[in-house]
Amino acid sequence: MKKRKLEMILEGLEGFSSPETSLEQYQTPSTVASELLYSALLRGDLEGTVCDLGCGTGVLAIGAALLGGRAVGVELDPSPLRIARENALRLGADVQFVRGDVATVALKGVSTVVMNPPFGAQRGSLGDRAFLRKAVETAEVVYSIHNAGSEGFIRRFVEPCKVEEVQKIPFPLRRTYKFHTRGVKVIEVELYRISCR
Repeated sequence: MKKRKLEMILEGLEGFSSPETSLEQYQTPSTVASELLYSALLRGDLEGTVCDLGCGTGVLAIGAALLGGRAVGVELDPSPLRIARENALRLGADVQFVRGDVATVALKGVSTVVMNPPFGAQRGSLGDRAFLRKAVETAEVVYSIHNAGSEGFIRRFVEPCKVEEVQKIPFPLRRTYKFHTRGVKVIEVELYRISCR
């Protein structure tokens, strides 16, 4: 499947019905998801079991499955998890969804983690630390999206794993919460490839 086709398919997925501010639930834009997933595909990182930590409505997990990965999605909130299951079913994507807390869920045999963790910008959010901790404990390779300017923190936090690549990409953030004033605000994020081999 070509990158543009994947992007169009992911664009059609149902998003959050009632996103929780404290969980920083934002739909991963299809442009960002396809960039992350194609980076992983071109390096052979979707060949094993791929886990989307904090999968929300399933964008990254479903995309990984459509590109041939054995996909697992982990999500705490039952509402987006239901939507993720419906999205996967509608597309015929074989994804195993697990309801669980990222900090405590038991995962075995995962070769790659893909994730768009909460940035920690909202009061009550746990931020990306629990996600990063679980990702580097779980997989040999991690693809993760973080706020621009996070590189120093990420490099220190994931040691002894190594940040092998940082790519700056635009992230079109759609109006999701009442406090958002624009229909779409484009922010810059950083896409990380972290190796724990």
